[in-house]
Amino acid sequence: MCRVLGVSRSGYYAWRKRPPSKRDQKDAMLTKRIRQIHENSRGTYGSPRVHAALQNEGIRVGKKRVARLMKAAGLKGVSRRKRPSTTVRSDSRRSAPDLVDRDFTASEPDELWVADITYVPTRVGHLYLAVVVDAYSRKVVGWEMADHLRTELVLEALDMAAEQRSPEKTVHHSDQGCQYTSVGFGQRCEEAGVRPSMGSVGDCYDNAMCESFFATLECELIERETFDTKSDARLSVFEFIEGWYNPDRLHSGLGYQSPQRYEEEYHSRDHPHSEEPRSPVAA
Repeated sequence: MCRVLGVSRSGYYAWRKRPPSKRDQKDAMLTKRIRQIHENSRGTYGSPRVHAALQNEGIRVGKKRVARLMKAAGLKGVSRRKRPSTTVRSDSRRSAPDLVDRDFTASEPDELWVADITYVPTRVGHLYLAVVVDAYSRKVVGWEMADHLRTELVLEALDMAAEQRSPEKTVHHSDQGCQYTSVGFGQRCEEAGVRPSMGSVGDCYDNAMCESFFATLECELIERETFDTKSDARLSVFEFIEGWYNPDRLHSGLGYQSPQRYEEEYHSRDHPHSEEPRSPVAA
């Protein structure tokens, strides 16, 4: 082999015995931490979020270097794909006006909530998940699961959000599913102090923020696990939302902070009328 490479035998063995360079040693240490961050993310983070996590820890490193080390270590994130709709519209019920008009910006928590329903497949049938997401922080402030699509499903999610957050004139935006256009839901919104808002029919962009959360849930949990029972699915969704997504998952739209951290920063500033949200209740 030395003859083929055009090097002396002594030179080859000297190279073999040479200790790793400082750069190689730093790469090895950095790769170890990258592996830990990737594992803590349930194997979902790609290089942008891993890089952001390192930056949050005070580790200064370039994006390209993180991408190179992840590729060398065989680490990669997960990617989203479009999910099917669970919306069932009732033409006989009156929808609320669209108070959002695809503008999901919010200057403070509880200014705008977005809501929707998706399903979680199990070996014994589907479970349906209704969520309420705060547009300011992307935090899931209310959620409920059931094996039906009756109005009670979205009422429970709204009740959880209202109990945790004590809203005042909060806009609650959803699609025109029959659960949200029901008389019972409209009455509960009035009791909770929220103003219902609904997008147009069959247009995912009119509720894009909730669609984004469901896409994350699907690619980071649902597509990667098989649930034998509905109880297994409930527990996994609970752990995903309350144990990972809200407190720890980094969001590019929040400057690579978690929803909980983003709200904590808001409340740490001088906001005399703001109130710390209550701790989430296990569903």
